[in-house]
Amino acid sequence: MNWIKHCKLFLSILCFLNLFINNAQEDNTLGSIITDRPDATESPTVVPKNYIQIETGAFYENFEENNFKTEDFTYNTMLIRYGLLDRLELRLGWDYTNSKTFFDKNEISNINSFSPLLIGVKIPIAEEKGAFPEIGFLGHLNAPFSVKKELRPENTGVDFRFSFAHTLNEKSSLSYNIGAAWENDSPEAAYLYTIAYGYGLSDKWGIYIELYGDFPENNKANNLWDAGLTYLISNNIQLDATIGSSITKGQDLLLSTGISFRLPN
Repeated sequence: MNWIKHCKLFLSILCFLNLFINNAQEDNTLGSIITDRPDATESPTVVPKNYIQIETGAFYENFEENNFKTEDFTYNTMLIRYGLLDRLELRLGWDYTNSKTFFDKNEISNINSFSPLLIGVKIPIAEEKGAFPEIGFLGHLNAPFSVKKELRPENTGVDFRFSFAHTLNEKSSLSYNIGAAWENDSPEAAYLYTIAYGYGLSDKWGIYIELYGDFPENNKANNLWDAGLTYLISNNIQLDATIGSSITKGQDLLLSTGISFRLPN
């Protein structure tokens, strides 16, 4: 299968990055890296000032209904986060997807395309104090110029969300997001939510389970779940893997793997 070949290529890239990053000087003063992947829940914590954090990976998803089957393999799910100020993070994201459609197991469509370029910011609002959560704000634009002409949306997409995080104890945490999105060329708002529970198995290994979805103004709600694990190679490098599916219709299987690393500017 093509997605297996893509996974092998991606794992080779991860090995190369791991060798490169392990040769970089470790900074232990910042604590462990805090990422916005692999789950859909965004953290309220910004990247430290003058640091660059790169979070990338690949995922495969499929859905089959009425003899039609879609398969999407997205790789280089790149998110670049830069700590411009102590309380301001700049964000740049770009994905590349191979999307196939089958009817009665015969391929009828095969499209390769970049996603609209994501440009955004993250701003911390409040620190965690007792039962009061850490809070952050995220806003993004999805610029259509990065998409090839025949698939390019006419308008810029917009989304925003508020992010909350609670430390439950030394090993577990609860995080959740609420917000809204207006996709490219869609005047309809989709109100989104996420909620994720994380548990630290050890200093290196962590697991999580998550519910997430959206509520379009004029369509049925989309509700999904995923679960996964993370492995902290060092304070500045983290690997992850995820499996998931939809509760409502839309996704039969989600598989994802990725790496995140933090570097001084």
